[in-house]
Amino acid sequence: MTQPTQSHDDLSWDAFDEQRDPRPSRQGFDEVVDRAISRRGFLGGALAIGSGASVFGAALLRATPARAASFPFTPIGIGTDFSLQVPEGHSWKTLVRWGDALTQAAEGAFSGETGVALDLSTQVFGENTDGMELFQIDGKEVIAVNSEYVNPKINLPAASEGKPQSAEEVQLLKNLQGVTILEVADQGQGYQVVVGSAFNRRITNDTPMTMDGPVAGTDLVKTAADPAGMSPLGTLNNCGSGRTLWGTYLTCEENFNGYFGMVTERDQTPEEKRYGLKGESNYLYEKFDARFDLIANPNEPHRFGWVVEIDPADPASTPVKHTALGRFKHENAEMVQAADGRVVVYMGDDERGEFIYRYVSNGTWAEGQKGGTLLSEGTLYVARFNDDLTGEWLALTPESTGMDLAQMLTFARLAGTKVGATTMDRPEWIAAHPSRAEAYCALTNNSKRGGDGQPVNAANPREANEYGQIVRWRPEGGDHGADTFTWDLYVMAGNPAVHKDAYAGSANVTEGNMFNSPDGMAFDSTGMLWIQTDGEDTNEGDFAGQGNNQMLIGNPDTGEIARFLTAPNGAEVTGLCWSADRKVAFVGIQHPGGSWPDGAGKPRSSIVAVWRDDGATLG
Repeated sequence: MTQPTQSHDDLSWDAFDEQRDPRPSRQGFDEVVDRAISRRGFLGGALAIGSGASVFGAALLRATPARAASFPFTPIGIGTDFSLQVPEGHSWKTLVRWGDALTQAAEGAFSGETGVALDLSTQVFGENTDGMELFQIDGKEVIAVNSEYVNPKINLPAASEGKPQSAEEVQLLKNLQGVTILEVADQGQGYQVVVGSAFNRRITNDTPMTMDGPVAGTDLVKTAADPAGMSPLGTLNNCGSGRTLWGTYLTCEENFNGYFGMVTERDQTPEEKRYGLKGESNYLYEKFDARFDLIANPNEPHRFGWVVEIDPADPASTPVKHTALGRFKHENAEMVQAADGRVVVYMGDDERGEFIYRYVSNGTWAEGQKGGTLLSEGTLYVARFNDDLTGEWLALTPESTGMDLAQMLTFARLAGTKVGATTMDRPEWIAAHPSRAEAYCALTNNSKRGGDGQPVNAANPREANEYGQIVRWRPEGGDHGADTFTWDLYVMAGNPAVHKDAYAGSANVTEGNMFNSPDGMAFDSTGMLWIQTDGEDTNEGDFAGQGNNQMLIGNPDTGEIARFLTAPNGAEVTGLCWSADRKVAFVGIQHPGGSWPDGAGKPRSSIVAVWRDDGATLG
């Protein structure tokens, strides 16, 4: 059987998936171009960028800056060191780091040499922070934040060599992942964690949960330990996030496949192959916990890959996995409302060649209501982006897919293929404009674009796309409930210092603001789009001059983009929310290099607080 040869410290989730399930090899670029031109003729305009030679070329021109940058800060240059930089007139401090205490009992639990001991590992802030949201609860400010994964080499004893050697070591890794709920407050010295707050809690790989929607209780999710199929344990690889209209937190399970393995060898099923399940897991859970052994418990993976709702206001509440929203590698969940009051959730499936989804509830929501059945009764759709800059949401139903409802939702990827959805360049965060019906999706990159099954198309116009782009759509009639939309590309990331063709990027990318691999995104209250990156930071070759990963701010109306923050080398910037008064931005820094932020001992993923020195609102 194929096994990973590196730990996650050295191997990205994307590379791990590629090792498990290699995508088809690239085709010749000339063949791809010939096919694209014969199909629509859009690529000539795309490659010219700004030629206006086609409808697609015009789409790029709409993103062209009309004037000089007009942001309320001076854009900064790239960073290449192990520090964090913000514009002049702004400051930052660390809010919380991996291993920081949530309870008084855990004060001092973290060691720069050994990390966190098992007995206190559920009472500290988790590792590798990702998506987060801030909630105002009874006059308190409470952040819910994901811990996407752990680095075994820095959590386990040196003798383990980055691979757990016992059930206790596996348990430690489980405990440092999942979700953290923590109260924060500014008591005159900047924001800090309120240690011992009644709101503080950890939700881990083993926390009891429940399920609702069409898959709950079906044979697909029943196990020997849970014959009713209603009580899964834990949440895995929590990446992006979302918030509901009624004030709860949505955490999204992404690369759950990396936690399951086979203790003995057998062939993959077609469904396992599509979801990257085989071989040895990344964390070796299966060797010490039969729940993660595909041989002993083939249904256990079906209990992951969902959107999970958590109530941050009620520490005793049980998280709910909403199966009506489909099972795939969820990046985030962006909730908006249709004109008639129905709830709409936009979601991306973060793997090369996968799809963008939309869920629409059957019922409607009004201010003051709870969620009820709004996330358990509705229809899941998948997007088709046409080359003429129109698009449609294709309903996934038993009639359209030839699958029963539970199978269709559990294997949503297969259902999307059956109805002819557009393969995308790794759909990551989706952000909806706060004051008009418009949504943006970060397509981070796709090294296999141009291979069999992933031909170039208007929304994904570059073969072997290592820079990424951001696509946006506007629903028909300004209604998120409409089944059709128009779309364009807000930006094509690239490197104009290295390339003079499509890989230079769109017209709003310059040598002064260039970046690669857009990932996290969020709109602030003024309608500006904050863009976070998770890409190559070698600053060499195709990425020369791009420096470390960064956070930029974009103007949706003019197309202008300016660099606001640079991360320490080795880190990605991921997760963003604002304080209640909008004067402080909380920003996630994941897997930093060196010994950031402390300057000694282990590198510690962290949330930082950023503010304007003049006390003005930041977003």
